[in-house]
Formats: sequence, C-alpha cells, structure tokens
Amino acid sequence: MMSKLFFDESVIFLNLEGDTAEKVLRIMSANLVEKGLVKKSFIPAILKREREFATGLPTGSVPVAIPHTDVEHVKQKSISVAVLKNPVDFVVMGEESKTIAVRLVFMLAMDEAHSQLTFLQKLMQIFQEEEILKKIAEAKDKTFIRRLLEEKLNLVAFKGGDK
Repeated sequence: MMSKLFFDESVIFLNLEGDTAEKVLRIMSANLVEKGLVKKSFIPAILKREREFATGLPTGSVPVAIPHTDVEHVKQKSISVAVLKNPVDFVVMGEESKTIAVRLVFMLAMDEAHSQLTFLQKLMQIFQEEEILKKIAEAKDKTFIRRLLEEKLNLVAFKGGDK
C-alpha cells in the first residue's frame, strides 16, 4: 500500500528567515520531525546530502532548491515548501564551485525511491513555468500555495503509483 502524501499549510513557510542554506534546511527539517513525518536522523541526513549533492537550481528569475535525502529517514511521504524572506545561497546542482541565491525551497521527504523520482520530475515541469514560481514567491497566503501546488503537481491523484 502506497503511503499518502502529506502536504498542508503546516509544512509551508512564508518569509522564512535563514542566512545560510544549512539554517533554512534545519528549520524546515526540524518542522517535519516535530510533525512526526520524518525521523530525527532526517536532519543530519539532509544536511549531509546537500553538502555532497547540492540542489540549487537556476530557474530563471526565481531560483529554487530541492533538498531531499534517503528514504530510510522518512516516516510519511511529504513535501515542505519555503518562501525565503531573503534569497539564500545554495550550491548549484552539479556545479560545486557555483552558488545561486535561492528564493524557494521544496524539501522532499519521500518513503520510496521511485516516488522521489516521479515527484522530482513533476517539480521539474513546474520549474519550467516561471509564472508559477513567481506566484509562489509572491504569495501572501499558505493556502494559495497549497492549492496551486496541489493543482500543478496533481497531488490529489499523486499516490506514488506507476503512472
């Protein structure tokens, strides 16, 4: 049985303040731990993974980061989204010597490797639509972000199945 994806306002941050990528990741992952969605080991695991495989993406005028880590640290599949108050430097994916000032962070906590891949592919489609990223970055309301992403990611139907 596939676990259902957990995504609501409690895992969405508006104006998240953090002056480093690590601080942002700590705040977001600690929230997932508190909610019982991931194990305590998720925090060091996501920090380590970000150092080894950076996730900053230069997506037009609204750069994003998509931190994630291994499935054994996850209790329930979830996604956390943060709109950063001020852009924070993340290392660019695949380019250790480059950083990019990220505005949006999509933290994935997936409990199966294939669902992580499926989800990353869906996110990549969104990242190609700059207007959507702008809407999220400028959102003043968590419910707006939740609804927009549910619609765009087709979350209502997303169960990690083999579509």
